[in-house]
Amino acid sequence: MKKLVALLLCGVLAAASLTGCGSSESGENGEVYVYNWGEYIDPETLTMFEEETGIKVVYDEFDTNEAMYPKVAAGSSAYDVICPSDYMIEKMIDNDLLQELNFDNMPNAKANIGAQYYEQSKAFDPENKYSVPYCWGTVGILYNTNMVKEPVNSWSILWDEKYADNILMQSSVRDAFMVALKLKGYSMNSVDASELTDAKDALIAQKPLVQAYVIDQVRDKMIGGEAAIGVIYSGEAIYTQRENPDLEYVIPKEGTNVWIDSWVIPKNAPNRENAEKFIDFMCRGDIALMNFEYITYSTPNTAAQALIEDEDIRNSKIAFPDLSQYSGLETFSYLGEEGDELYNSLWKEVMSE
Repeated sequence: MKKLVALLLCGVLAAASLTGCGSSESGENGEVYVYNWGEYIDPETLTMFEEETGIKVVYDEFDTNEAMYPKVAAGSSAYDVICPSDYMIEKMIDNDLLQELNFDNMPNAKANIGAQYYEQSKAFDPENKYSVPYCWGTVGILYNTNMVKEPVNSWSILWDEKYADNILMQSSVRDAFMVALKLKGYSMNSVDASELTDAKDALIAQKPLVQAYVIDQVRDKMIGGEAAIGVIYSGEAIYTQRENPDLEYVIPKEGTNVWIDSWVIPKNAPNRENAEKFIDFMCRGDIALMNFEYITYSTPNTAAQALIEDEDIRNSKIAFPDLSQYSGLETFSYLGEEGDELYNSLWKEVMSE
């Protein structure tokens, strides 16, 4: 996911940052080392976990999957719980970096996570052995109804010249190529050189119309009316609509990415038992609700969904869409080292134009 600016939860957590945690006494009982996206958890839930279990949470943050992976792969930092995205979990499984989970020790993970989300997870964790869904969502188009008067239902509007300098694109290789590949009718997991070249050419043609390539800034720019259209994650779209009711979110007819971020336990986790307790605690209905209300990314926790008091949110087509109503939906797959190199090479061509 996805995908807010990494902000330290300083002064809130009863734990030190894990920077350089490889040199700490990470094997002590009563601790759990957590590595998560920035601003991707309600800090109060960490305090509650510590108070209820007596286990100290040592918390560190990353801002991209790609920044997280080499730190974990190097083994220099022994984390107990990590929250990667779908394709990165697949890569970590392929490279033998994760251990199988014992769901008997995590009853909330078995009872409260909807079956459809575990089914979705099979795209990257085929036997549901390594991951527990934490947040999920879609990627779509956010537009300002005061600036865009026509119906919005296709990625093609991002190539419309009348919105020149009013279009925000994701500054992310896979997300940007997803948009172009879907526009062209291809799979967003394509490794076909001709299809990717076609998508690259489309992105280059679009570039003069783009105001900025952004990640987290899209929500602030759209809230402030600085752009007419932007590519955004559904969780951020929920937040932006709270701040600016003129904004609308749509899933384009060509299809999009349905993403999922999940809890995993690395092979070298020093505190497996505490890791399982942490994951199970986060799967409690009331705790999952707190995290959903704090970060606004959709929860796969059906117990938490049932506890949502705001009927508009509980029935939100952004937060909890009926995915059967859409076509062309996919989840990112790990494309291998050659696939990564191909995408990165083509993205460099786009950015250099």
